[in-house]
Order: sequence, then structure tokens, then C-alpha cells
Amino acid sequence: MSSPPRQQRYALILAAGKSTRFKSQKSKVLHHLSGKPLIQHILDKLEDLDIQKTFVVIDPQDREVQNTLEGHNSHLVVQEERLGTGHAVMVAADQFRQLKGNILVLYGDTPLIRRETLESLFETCEKKSADQVLLTAELDDPHGYGRIIRGPEGEVIDIIEERDINVEQKSIREINAGFNCFKISSLLEALSFLSRENAAEEYYLTDVLRMLQQRGKIVQDISTTLVEEILGINNRIDLSRAESWLRSQTVRKWLLEGVTIIDPSSVYIDDTVTLSPDTTIFPGVFLEGKTQVGTNCVIHRFCHLKDTVLEEGVHVDQCSVIRNSSVGKNTQIGPFAHLRDSVFVGSDCRIGNFVEIKNCEIGNGSKAAHLSYLGDAEIGNQVNVGAGTITCNYDGVKKHKTTLEDGAFIGSNTQLVAPVTVKKGAYVAAGSSITEDVPAYALGIARGKQVNKKDWTKNNQKKS
Repeated sequence: MSSPPRQQRYALILAAGKSTRFKSQKSKVLHHLSGKPLIQHILDKLEDLDIQKTFVVIDPQDREVQNTLEGHNSHLVVQEERLGTGHAVMVAADQFRQLKGNILVLYGDTPLIRRETLESLFETCEKKSADQVLLTAELDDPHGYGRIIRGPEGEVIDIIEERDINVEQKSIREINAGFNCFKISSLLEALSFLSRENAAEEYYLTDVLRMLQQRGKIVQDISTTLVEEILGINNRIDLSRAESWLRSQTVRKWLLEGVTIIDPSSVYIDDTVTLSPDTTIFPGVFLEGKTQVGTNCVIHRFCHLKDTVLEEGVHVDQCSVIRNSSVGKNTQIGPFAHLRDSVFVGSDCRIGNFVEIKNCEIGNGSKAAHLSYLGDAEIGNQVNVGAGTITCNYDGVKKHKTTLEDGAFIGSNTQLVAPVTVKKGAYVAAGSSITEDVPAYALGIARGKQVNKKDWTKNNQKKS
């Protein structure tokens, strides 16, 4: 027997709540979890579900939310007055009134929900031709959640909100997780019957279930045993719990993918990071943003990488920081190195201890072993940069470029006053201040003349 054809899918995210318990001026859904805003976690999962359009209900004053959502396949709906979850859906109803299919209703502060669970809600709605499918869970402590009321045959017949339950209902441990999939036509019909006759004087979305039951509609439920995925983020304690759980899941995933993580409890890996097999990560490492790490890399203690690409075999020694940069195969970085703001290092390079590099391109086989600053420079292949070298790239008004061509050798304690070029195969003597281009294969020397005063020390000691 063939499965029923997939119906059109839509999603509605309720994200107009205030950050009262966060004690924050920033919208709750914009607080970061494992490297991205709470609502971004939801949007990313919806992208995998073949959603035709996503509607997001927001507060009219949340300009930051509006800016964050620009560019996504989402339509913003402003809720001028907050009169409950049912009211939020009613405000958005005009946006999907002419649509046919099923709509998933969920919350912008529930980022841990699994894509598989959302898919199950849609599939159950489609296969059962249900008017509503809701997600339930059993909690040891159900305080704060609406309770599921079941009939004599085990069917869900009602949801009672926490503030409306009686003493007997408080013992019910099965709760409404807050995720629902509706047939659009049935949801629109039920919304017209909602009222505010309850303790909160609000329109409850949970009342839709009872309205549908009373009209003989089909209501189904699915449950989850992974209670973490339904966690709502209401304060910073919830946020820290979610952070801990999600990071543990991320670490577990990479361990199973062949990455060695020596102390899983002490590393921080964003959900957006990509790792490769046979890489080793030591304790105290932070990997953030869109960082990608190739095979056979080693990242030692207390390193911090953000939006960085490491190709195969890169060794990052301890206490190094790399941001918005790319490092080629078999290159060694650190210890105590700092790469930032668009640094591109080639293969088989050595960037040593206490070297800072900013906005540079460095060719294959080049080395800056220690105690240097290289900023706004283009460095070719097989270039040696001696200890204490500085590119003087800023004249107080503008930044200028330094170019070191293939095979150049820069002696220790050199200042390269940009704009300046050391051409192919040229040498710069140690202790030089280079203000003019050095021709190919030439030796550039720019030192003050040394003068030795005979018996100066003896004469001055006698005077003193």
C-alpha cells in the first residue's frame, strides 16, 4: 500500500515574548546557545523539513529580531498586543488563511528540539490525516507545564494549563511539550471559538485541542523520552543547562566520528564546527563559529579558534588564538601565536611563539619562528622572517602593505616600513629599518653607523 502524498508544509514560530526573566534588554530568542541565537537553531532544523514558508510572530519593538531574520525564508508577523499563545496564532492567521496543507506551531525559545521529532509530527499528521498532532513527554517534575488529560481509551481529550489545574491534576506527570502540527483549515476553524475565560484571561493555544475534539476532529499525539529536547529557555539557568547538554551531544557526535577528545568535559565546541577523523583535541580548547578542522590535526591546550579552517595535519600548539583565518597542510602554529582578521597561511609553514599576524597571505614553506608582528602583508613561498621583525603598516592615518617575495630572508630585529617590497631572493641584514624596496637577490642594510669610543668606560668611571 502506497503512502499518502506529502502535503504542503508550513511553520509558525512564536517569538514575541519578553526577556523578563533573562533580565536583558535583548530579546530572549537572540541569546546565543552553542554559537548561534536560540531562534537560529529552530530555523536551521526547519530548513531540512521541506517547509514552503515559515512565519515568525515578533514583538513590534524587537528591531534586532527583525534584523536577524532578514534574509531567511521567513515572513514576520507583528503581535502588537500579547494576549496569550492562542492570540499569537490568531494574529498570524491572516498570513496562512488561504493556504492548504499542514502547519507546525512551535516556540522560538525551544532550540533543542530534534529535527527527527519535528518530522514525526508532520508525518503523523499526513499519514493519519489528523487535524492536530501534539508532542507529549513525562517529567519527574512537571511543574510549570500544562498537563495532558486522557480519556478512558487513552486518547488525549484535553490540556489543562498549570495555573488552571486542580489538586488531583497536579499529580499528572505527562505534559504538553508545546509542539503541534495542525491541518490549516482545522486550526483556523478552532481559533474562531477560543475565549479568554481562564485564570490568565488569555487565549490559550492549548484550548484548540478541546475545540477540535468537540467537533469530531482527529487528534493524535506522539511522545518523546528525551526530555532535554523540549526544554524551554526562560532564564539564564535554563540557558546554561541547554548549553551543557548540547555541547555534550556535540562532543559525543565527534567522538563517534573518530575525533580524539582527551577530556570531553573541558572542551567547548560550537554546534556549527566541523571536525575530521584522527584529529586530537586537548583540554581547555574552544572551537567556535564556522571552524573546520581537517584530518590528523592536533590542537593543544587552551587554544581558541573561531571561523577558522585548518587543513590536514596542522599542529596548533598551546595558548594560540586563530580567528577568521585559514591554515594550510602540515603547518605548525604556536605556542602563544595570534592569527586574526583574514590570515591565509600556506602549507608546511612555521608560525612560532609570540608571533602576531593580521590580514596577511603567507606562501608555502615560509617561517616566522618567534617574536614578530606581521600586519597587512603579502609573503611569498620559502620566506624566512627573523625574530623581532615588525611590519610598520600604519602611518597614523592609513594602513600600508608590505610585500616579501619568494625566497626573501629577513634578519632579526628588522623594521619594514610600509609600503615597501623585499623582492625575490633578497636578504635584509639584521637590525635594519627598511624604508625603500630591496631589489631581487640584493642585500639590504639600513643601520646607523657604529662608533666605538676608546676607553670611554674608564674615563667616565674616573669622573664619577
